[in-house]
Amino acid sequence: MQNKILFIDRDGTLIHEPTDNFQVDKIEKLMFEPFVIVVLKKLIDHGFKLVMVSNQDGLYTENFPYCDFISSHKIMVDTFLSQGVYFDYILICPHMPYENCNCRKPNTELVAPWIINNNLLDKKNSYFIGDRVTDIELANKMGIKGILYNKNCTNWKDIYNIICKKDRKCTIVRNTKETRINVKLWLDKEGTSLIDTGIHFFDHMLDQIAVHGNIVMNISVVGDLEIDDHHTIEDTGIVLGKAIKKCLGNKLGIERFGFYVPMDESSTYCLLDFSGRPYLKFIGNFKNQYVGDFSTNMVEHFFRSLSYSMCSTIHIVSMGGLNDHHRIESIFKAFGRSLKQAIRISGKKIPTSKGIL
Repeated sequence: MQNKILFIDRDGTLIHEPTDNFQVDKIEKLMFEPFVIVVLKKLIDHGFKLVMVSNQDGLYTENFPYCDFISSHKIMVDTFLSQGVYFDYILICPHMPYENCNCRKPNTELVAPWIINNNLLDKKNSYFIGDRVTDIELANKMGIKGILYNKNCTNWKDIYNIICKKDRKCTIVRNTKETRINVKLWLDKEGTSLIDTGIHFFDHMLDQIAVHGNIVMNISVVGDLEIDDHHTIEDTGIVLGKAIKKCLGNKLGIERFGFYVPMDESSTYCLLDFSGRPYLKFIGNFKNQYVGDFSTNMVEHFFRSLSYSMCSTIHIVSMGGLNDHHRIESIFKAFGRSLKQAIRISGKKIPTSKGIL
């Protein structure tokens, strides 16, 4: 039976690697890497088996006796076990580099059974995780993906996202006699969005959704702005809502609900539910007809179009403020924050007692 397996380095990946002699030879040196226990527990829940693969230079020698190694190693393993984190195998090379053994990473002797027997390993869904280039080299030799761990760049939370998050993305094109719209959306990608609707303030507000929703969206709109901004804003809401709905698919594992945001003297709360039932409750007033080139009466209409096209319930309440720019921006930021929480994958089930959303 093929298994999804995480082959994981020990020092520098599971636990902190000391800078003195690079050996955890005392209990006092044992320190777990941030988030490692909680993330490994989640990965086990996703069906992964764990195999530890470690180079321990000079183990069993006078400079690194077994008794010094095993005292801290046993506490580490027992701590993992107490939290439900179990390693099927713990594989250790005790040799020094100059010994030229076949088991020291990136050599393959320790993991040879998974290379020789293709029935043991689901290569498409298995990973080697380590903090050194040799770990990635070994991953390449095994024919699996390698993830280079670094707690400042790619920490255990990042690794969880890399392994478990779906690549939820889509493109929606909608052309009418009034507008031509192209929306490309990535729910699990970080980066810079490219937004051009022909309405500069609206572009700025849509970018707030992307930034605070932690998503990327490229939106290109050509609309009949010579008439007014109504069709452009309405149709953008329709297409963006369809794109969000398409990216979510069957909504397996999503949080479903969201909320939030203050903006200087203004504040807004936004309640969001991907319920499958379109509904908008909007409470908010603006002093001016326009902010820049954007008609303020289109704020509510945009979110109405959005809620109906993505089949969701949205409650937006603007709590007041002196500046229309701030009030509107707090609304879009609040929606972005709500969206970020609601689309986050945190489980393996559809979040409803009905069985479908």
